[in-house]
Amino acid sequence: MGITARPFWLGAILAGMLGACSSEQSPETDKASAELSDRPIVQWRMASTYPSSLIILGTMGKRVESLARDISGGSIDIRFYEPGALAPPFEIFDAISYGALEAGWSTPGYWAGREPALQLFSALPFGPSAEEYLAWFDYGGGRALYEKLYHRHNIHGLICGISPPEAAGWYKKPINKVEDFKGLKIRFFGLGGKVLEKLGASVQLLSGGDIFPALELGTIDGTEFSVPAVDLKMGFYQAAKHYYFPGWHQQSTFFELMINLDQWNALNATQQAQIEAVCSSNIRYGLSQGEALQIDAMRELSEKGVEFHKFSPEILEALETAWGEVADELSASNADFATGWESLRQFRAGHRVWRERGYLKQ
Repeated sequence: MGITARPFWLGAILAGMLGACSSEQSPETDKASAELSDRPIVQWRMASTYPSSLIILGTMGKRVESLARDISGGSIDIRFYEPGALAPPFEIFDAISYGALEAGWSTPGYWAGREPALQLFSALPFGPSAEEYLAWFDYGGGRALYEKLYHRHNIHGLICGISPPEAAGWYKKPINKVEDFKGLKIRFFGLGGKVLEKLGASVQLLSGGDIFPALELGTIDGTEFSVPAVDLKMGFYQAAKHYYFPGWHQQSTFFELMINLDQWNALNATQQAQIEAVCSSNIRYGLSQGEALQIDAMRELSEKGVEFHKFSPEILEALETAWGEVADELSASNADFATGWESLRQFRAGHRVWRERGYLKQ
């Protein structure tokens, strides 16, 4: 499904109606009528890696569907499809690249196997807050690298959502010292998982639906997944009671609308601007809702007997040191990662002058 023109007869009817209203039309009116009759309708299928029922992660994707319709006056129809309905979740990238699908909803970190540098736009250990992350993306060079990576695969990516810091994970036993990670079987996503491997953990990447059974049966000793409001819905508190903070591995998370590049280029400037407006609105929604939802979630988790913990400074220092090693190794093996990582580091170093002076220490 792609772009189709409005039927010729619709243009004729509209022209007739306009003629009935005025016997003398100006050239400007004639031009507007012609543009209206020729305006294409966008009909895209959007496959998702997250179910629409999953709060924040999935609901932001579902919201793209309704927003696109409302902002465009119905001329942009981006239809959300649940995971697996059109393609297996981890095959969406290729399906969009080849043109088998028009669009997809995901997070860039899932595509590390295609482009390792895309991990810089997803779950970044000891990374920036949401506002600083967006500042680097929009004004610090992030967007140029992001688009370069995707255009290489005939995909146009748009950052289309964001979520606040994740929790650092659920554990069946307390983590009191760095050595407690050694031999620990844990589900962990992306770069954070590579960090834990440096500390001796046995890391697995399980899909969302497989995590709770693995935790309940003892196949894994711990897991991270998302923010408290999401983790509450996943029911992890029923299998593990030790809940750790801060989310050192994911201080903020970008979500994205991926579009086949040929489909994107076929849009006119107005349609592209409308879709970009959809994503801008969705980013604001993710920021505000993501913060607000954690209040009741934390309270409910506490009522369910969950024990909240903060990692000690010694553990956080060990994790950050390990992250430095992972970043150096990835930079040495991938030029794009090296470019992006250095860009982000330089931006954050410059931004620190403002961040440490402009904001109160909470």
